[in-house]
Order: sequence, then C-alpha cells, then structure tokens
Amino acid sequence: MEFLTKVYLVYSFIALYFLFLFILIYIQNRKKIFWYPISKKKYGVSIVVPCYNEEGSIGQTIQNIVDNGYPYLKKIIVVDDQSKDNSYKIMKQYEKKYPGLVMAVQTPKNTGNAAGSKNYGAKFVKTELIAFSDADSFPEIGSIGKMVGFFDDLKVGAVTSTVLVYNRGNFLERLQAIEYIVIKFSRKLLEFVDSIYVTPGPLAMYRREYFVKIGGFDEKNLTEDIEITWNFLAHGYKVKMCVPSKVYSIAPSKVKVWFKQRLRWNMGGVQTIFKYKKHFFKNGMLGAFVLPFFIFSWLIGVFGISVIAYRLIRTLILKIFATSYSVQTNAVMLTLRDINLTPNVLVFLGITVFLLSFIFTLIAFFSIKEDPKYRRPGFGAMTVYMFFYLIIYPIILITSAYKLIRGKKVW
Repeated sequence: MEFLTKVYLVYSFIALYFLFLFILIYIQNRKKIFWYPISKKKYGVSIVVPCYNEEGSIGQTIQNIVDNGYPYLKKIIVVDDQSKDNSYKIMKQYEKKYPGLVMAVQTPKNTGNAAGSKNYGAKFVKTELIAFSDADSFPEIGSIGKMVGFFDDLKVGAVTSTVLVYNRGNFLERLQAIEYIVIKFSRKLLEFVDSIYVTPGPLAMYRREYFVKIGGFDEKNLTEDIEITWNFLAHGYKVKMCVPSKVYSIAPSKVKVWFKQRLRWNMGGVQTIFKYKKHFFKNGMLGAFVLPFFIFSWLIGVFGISVIAYRLIRTLILKIFATSYSVQTNAVMLTLRDINLTPNVLVFLGITVFLLSFIFTLIAFFSIKEDPKYRRPGFGAMTVYMFFYLIIYPIILITSAYKLIRGKKVW
C-alpha cells in the first residue's frame, strides 16, 4: 500500500469519526438543543461594545441592546477605538438620548484590535455579569435575558449565543448564512461534551469575577474570542451556549474582505493552539478533546487538499503523456480493459464522508428557525457551499500557516 493511500485512509477515518460523533451527540441530545434555564436571580448585566469605524451600524447596535428587554441591564459601554469616521459622535448622541444607561468612552490611543478596546471598556463594569457585542451586530429582542440563567451554576464562566448572518443580498453572503448556521449547530453539540471552543464577539456573556481572574482578553491574539474561551476551560470553568439567544451580524460582502477575515480566524486559532499546547491530552476537555479536535481539523484540511491536488495533477500528467504517445505511435487510446468497474474502497470512503457531511449540513440548516424577514439560502447556495465553498478552506489554512511562519500577525 503506497504512502498516500495510507494518508487518505487515516484522513477518511478521522473525518468519519468526527461525523459519526456529531451525529450520535445530536441523536442523543436533540430535545435539549433549544432548552435554556430560567434564572432564579436578578443578575445585573453590563454590555461592552467595541467600535472602530462603524458609523453605519453602531447606532442600530446600541438601539437593539437598549430595546432588548432585559430589566436588569445596568450599562451599555460603547468604546470608540480612535475611529476616523463619525462613530464617536454617534455614540455621544446615544449617550445623551439614554443618560445613565449608555456610556460613550474613547481609548487614549488606538489599540489595533478588538481585545484592547474590550479590555478598556471592561474597566468601567461593576455588575456581576459582563457581556460583549460587536458594533456591527444586532441582538434579537430577549436574547440577553435568555442567557443569564446558565450562571445560576457557579461553575459556568461564559455563555455564548447563536450568531447568524444579517445581510444576505449577494451570493457570498448567503453562503456565509449557511456556514454560520452549521457552525452554530456544531457549537451547541460540542456543549454536550463540555467542549465549546469559542464565544464569538457578536454576543457573549461572562461572569465578571472569573473574567477578571483569568486576565480578560489576550491583546496579542488575533482571535481573542477563541483564546478567552480556552482560558476559561483551562481554569476549569464551564462554557455554555443558549441557542434561542440570537444575534445577527454583518458578514463580509466581498471575497477579499471575507478571505482576510478567515485568514485572521485561522491564524488566531493556530496562535491559541501554540499557547495552550502544554494542555494537550490533560487538563479536562480542553486537552482531551478541544486541542485534538482543532489540530486534527487542521491536518484533515491541509492533507486533504494536498492529497487531492497531488492525485489530480499526477493523473492529468499521465493522461497527457499517454495521449501524446498514443497519437505519435497510432496506438489504441482506450480499450475495454481500461474500463474498471470494480468498486474502489477509497472512492467509497470519499463518497461516504461527503454524504454524511451533506446530511449533517441539512440537519443543521433546518434546525434553526429565523425571522421570516431574513432570506433563507436556497438549493443553489447549498450546492455551492458543499461542493466548492468548503474546498477553499484548506487553501486558507495553508495561507494562514505561511503568514504565521513569516511573522505577519496583523489584526
């Protein structure tokens, strides 16, 4: 058996393992996915909104939070990170409109990343719970109140929400709408094995005591929302997800912006892996599952595209040489013996992985009910997502690794 065949078999085994694992977790816990506990305590909540050049959306974000309906929302701290547009001016207008509730502050100098402005805003928080929302994200009414009940368990340090795509005008945005739904579904399933690995920026809530204890956000990491989640897990705190708590976030509408965002996500993920590598196979589910899951996902992506590319190029070159030789020698180019109808194990495994992935995507896609005003992606978008969109990811992984090796860590 040649080396690449062995690699392909290992690749298929790992992919099938995780697919079966997720499907089994779903079957066992499908009735619990939309459950959330009703709080027995009146938790005071403050929300920090970091902002840099978001004049087009910051006003709507503030208004959505004001109108969210949680009666014990004490403060909305909007942090301008030295924007070059009218963001800070708009913040001050809302501060005047909602005195005592909205607080507009500005960092002394541009921090260069979301983590810096988040940490700056957190200094003004005095409530038991602290939440964060991005300046281009819009929490659905009632979403904040649905999250707080999880904190009745003193072991819970963080709670995340369902992040969905707000803008769906072009095809790229609709592809991301599918992607976000699948990510949401997968993240909730990971909660059932205590392995949520990220509390995304659009809407996440933390117990402030624990947030301060672990040192807040890492300002050197490109994905502070991944790093802080691993930090909570490393300290033994639980991370939960409230599926009914929804927040709609503006996704990239252009390929260049989308590609740059995905590069940052993956580079930050690799940074986090290296920071917490000492926890590998120890320290609870962080080392037992989250780290191996992240690493194997990377290996599957990189090796998958490498093996496919090698086989395609090799086959193409051999066909070109064979065709050229046949033409020059007037030899027969195709005989019945060249047609092989014997089932190929590798092909069978590949088809199995694809079919299970497709089934999993469909389950995830139909598991969430959205506001009718948001356009649901159609069959065409789903087809492109499965056949082409996901194939691009290994290229992003390789590019991310290359940039990290060269030391390019720009937010």
